[in-house]
Amino acid sequence: MTLLLLGSVQLGLIYALMAMGNYVSFRILNIPDLTVDGSFALGMAVSVMTAASGHPYLALLFAVLAGACAGLCTGLLQTKAGINPILSGILTMTALYSVNLFVMGGKANQSLFGFDTVFTFYEKLGLSKAMARTIPPFIIVVLVAAVLSVFFKTRAGMAIRATGDNEEMVRSSSINANFAKCVGFALANSCIALAGGLVCQYNQSADTGYGSGMLVVGLASVIIGEAVLGHGGVTRGLISVAVGAVLYQIIIAIALKVNLLPAYGLKFVSALIVGIALAMPTVKAAIARQTKKKNAKGGK
Repeated sequence: MTLLLLGSVQLGLIYALMAMGNYVSFRILNIPDLTVDGSFALGMAVSVMTAASGHPYLALLFAVLAGACAGLCTGLLQTKAGINPILSGILTMTALYSVNLFVMGGKANQSLFGFDTVFTFYEKLGLSKAMARTIPPFIIVVLVAAVLSVFFKTRAGMAIRATGDNEEMVRSSSINANFAKCVGFALANSCIALAGGLVCQYNQSADTGYGSGMLVVGLASVIIGEAVLGHGGVTRGLISVAVGAVLYQIIIAIALKVNLLPAYGLKFVSALIVGIALAMPTVKAAIARQTKKKNAKGGK
């Protein structure tokens, strides 16, 4: 059980990066970004090919840059081509499937067995395998959270936050809302691709279909984290989604361990969690209206 929980924490730390990317687009920009599934797999594809050439750390940097390019494409489709935000994400995600195959030389999957990764590097330093697979994602999550927290307190970061809060006001203030959106999407997808790159090296393999359903997993992590730590500023939000990603992986691991549900039911449960959480404001508003009507009738 200890090994199961440790593995869940390790994966949770990696997926925390993806959850942070979802947080940027979904909470800060207030726009659902469907690029996630494609950019996650793009990070895997870029990472596996670069790591296989003997550069595991460079692989993560290239994954970040590739993800930023994917997010920028989605942003440009929205701001310059005037395409609906959801359709923009779908178009980029669809195009990325072919791009990922191209990056991987036409192969749907690629192995990293026998090659060095960021995790084997720490093993060579004398750390145990468990610690070597825990320390790198923890360090990266802390660094990314710190960078994002500081960035969103700068002038450019505040412009992105303002764009998500009230785009019309931002445009009337002569702030380039289109540029803010593009930067926001680039940041979000760079985090998501970084998560894909780390998962690739963690599993020592990459698959073009691995990114399917990652948007729902990321949103579930965001919602669970906010349910535990509540809403707040950007720093608190980033910490909460990281905690949510770890808790999500632990919940899934325990559910599989006790045979609470079959492995193929995990994505259904994730979708159910997100659906219920997103429907709650509507349900609460409906209950409030009914209560108000009853109180009004009772007062007559």
